[in-house]
Amino acid sequence: MRGAEGQGVLDFDRLYEDALEVTEHIRRRLAVDKVVLLASSFGTTFGLRLARSHPELFSAYMGTDQNIQEAGRDTSAYRGTLERLRAAGKTQDVAKVEVMGADPGRWSSAQRSTYDKLCASSDPLNLDTVKKVIVGSLWLSPLYSLGRIKAYFQGQGFSAPVTEGTGALDDWADGTRFELPFFIFQGAHDVITPAARAQAYFNAVEAPVKAFALIEDASHFAALRQPERFLELLLTHVRPLVTSDSKASL
Repeated sequence: MRGAEGQGVLDFDRLYEDALEVTEHIRRRLAVDKVVLLASSFGTTFGLRLARSHPELFSAYMGTDQNIQEAGRDTSAYRGTLERLRAAGKTQDVAKVEVMGADPGRWSSAQRSTYDKLCASSDPLNLDTVKKVIVGSLWLSPLYSLGRIKAYFQGQGFSAPVTEGTGALDDWADGTRFELPFFIFQGAHDVITPAARAQAYFNAVEAPVKAFALIEDASHFAALRQPERFLELLLTHVRPLVTSDSKASL
């Protein structure tokens, strides 16, 4: 059976297990012991847990648009969204965000989706990246018809339930020790997953090797906004480590 009816329950735990299965498939397919785990945006919520629990599978952890879950303690992104909406005179949107409250652990998946859209669209730099880089790439790509672009956005709605309950996750409580090289390359002006929050967590991380870098002129989607800078960071910090081991793959 294809489509939503054939997918079973779609939740955080299901996708976590899927990520482990995909990792095992790649290791077998490439005949390597370890692969680099490169996680972006909400994928970093899975990524930290995979890296922490399964260092035997990964030669390095590489996070960008790094999301640090703090069980609702840090409200900087929420407050920043309200400030931008108020400054723009978006009174109805302000009311929607205020009704939700600052604790993401209390949000429904629909509220989380609404908040994410308002947070992202209220920041000019982030909105410009979405329009020109993400949607622009889909629009101009020969691989995407109008139908496939529509399906892309429908897929975002279908996956919304995955965020249900993740607001109660706490990366600090889960631990800051990682038994593998650890990297975060973050947009300097990220309003969705603030760089200050990512750096505070990174500073507490214990790892064999670690590095943190800000990507200037970038909010969220930093790797897409500044691909040359992101590639430079990968080649400078990550590649030398993984290529020194013939059984590791980038």
